[in-house]
Amino acid sequence: MGGASAEREVSLSSGRECATALRGEGYEVVELDAGSDLAERLREISPDVVFNALHGRWGEDGCVQGLLEWLRIPYTHSGVLASALAMDKQRSKAAYRAAGLPVVDSLICDKAEVSARHVMAPPYVVKPNNEGSSVGVYLVLDGANRPPQLSAEMPERVMVETYAPGRELTTTVMDDRALTVTDILTDGWYDYDAKYKPGGSRHVVPADIPAEIFDLCLDYALRAHRALGCRGVSRTDFRWDESRGADGLVLLETNTQPGMTPTSLSPEQAATQGVGFGAFCRWMVEDASCGR
Repeated sequence: MGGASAEREVSLSSGRECATALRGEGYEVVELDAGSDLAERLREISPDVVFNALHGRWGEDGCVQGLLEWLRIPYTHSGVLASALAMDKQRSKAAYRAAGLPVVDSLICDKAEVSARHVMAPPYVVKPNNEGSSVGVYLVLDGANRPPQLSAEMPERVMVETYAPGRELTTTVMDDRALTVTDILTDGWYDYDAKYKPGGSRHVVPADIPAEIFDLCLDYALRAHRALGCRGVSRTDFRWDESRGADGLVLLETNTQPGMTPTSLSPEQAATQGVGFGAFCRWMVEDASCGR
């Protein structure tokens, strides 16, 4: 848990919640803030399983997964390749397209160029190619006169993506089974605060949407999970433009390590299927593997 990414605080919250739940399930749990001495600490602790509650770079991009495989320690969630592929938004889109899944157009551009001119016609979104939790996301609206002035914290290369209007939908896959669909309601952009602060968003689960769209979300999420080679739990996010029917549903990204905080979506979806938070965490521990 924790680590050094931009999502450190979310990861600490996820880690605390999961540790408490797993203790309630009878496990002996050691909470480990992942620092530069992670390999040495893991050798000292010699765990039976690592529950990976890290988010963002290093924790869900294949780096820590590679370390755990080198140490031969079983761990939860996806392996090295699936983690690295899902974290790279542009490359994961290529995998989605190859699987016949609908995505919006996007470019990888230099930060300086994006700040100097519109590299595509507004409306569009600018974001890091390898971060999650809506960290560093800029929405450029239709009719905007100036390009976005990106902060110094943004990487030198960024993704510029056609803005997909509509409702925010999401589906969790657990054990190669798509669980349900959540409709995420906010007063504005579904940003970092809306995701993680109490009251930042409202979740309607199961989503009150046409059966055709509901079933497509389940189908697309499972196909995305398989296309990336995920294992365990993943969550795929969508936008749906109601005015276009089924053609208005597009896939945004797949999270190989969905948040496990009190306001997180995947535990909420599991609960609708009769899987409480403790059982959900226990299942991930029992599903842990090393190198598959």
